[in-house]
Amino acid sequence: MAGLDRFVEILRLFDERKPDWTIQEMAGAMNVPASTVYRTVRELVGQGFLDPSIEAHYRLGAAFIEFDRRLRISDPLIREGDPMLADVMAAANVPCVAVLARLYRDEVICVADRATQDVAVESSYERGRPMPLLRGATSKVILAQLSKARLGKVIKAKGHEHVLKEEAVAELSAIRRQGYAITRSEVDSGLVGISVPVSCPEAAIHASMSLIIRAADSSESIERRLLMTIMPAADLLSRKLRDIVPNASA
Repeated sequence: MAGLDRFVEILRLFDERKPDWTIQEMAGAMNVPASTVYRTVRELVGQGFLDPSIEAHYRLGAAFIEFDRRLRISDPLIREGDPMLADVMAAANVPCVAVLARLYRDEVICVADRATQDVAVESSYERGRPMPLLRGATSKVILAQLSKARLGKVIKAKGHEHVLKEEAVAELSAIRRQGYAITRSEVDSGLVGISVPVSCPEAAIHASMSLIIRAADSSESIERRLLMTIMPAADLLSRKLRDIVPNASA
């Protein structure tokens, strides 16, 4: 295992189910010698990515807070798109979650989200959380933007070759033609996802803007109105991204 891969694998061990790890536990989970893990952990602690916890345990360090801020102010998709979610959510006039997501490595990840406060919509989409690749409007709109070769690589990397059948290809082609996707209960039971593309290929940005509402609040006319709400916003965001990227509009 290369050095950088080992750093990342250790950091990915930490989550809400197990936020503290010992050297021995890390070594067992990774199937590598404890001495190797110790050296890597020592470097991670030195750079602030891990902090010592109680009884020889370690937890994620404050360096992530610093880099989270750096990402929010430097990533054009987040910087330009996050404020727009508040406007979209207000215009929706229905309990909802507004989501901005993008292709990240070979996964779809939520990079920004806003939710109505008066009536909660229990969506599993939240900032920083990788989401299903082949389920839900948010992901399908992103996949529909990809070239056939790029899509094949993404699917293969996730081990889904057997899933990308003719029906799935046809569905993604239809989404690309119509410019939106609407799915029901594909990710969260009882919720409807309405998603449109946000695209700036010049900056390697393949993203989506979505509104997630409860099926109980949905109807054909409401879904159509919400589409008309997010389509102009997503188009504006795509144009802003192209304006930011040098020579994107040349």
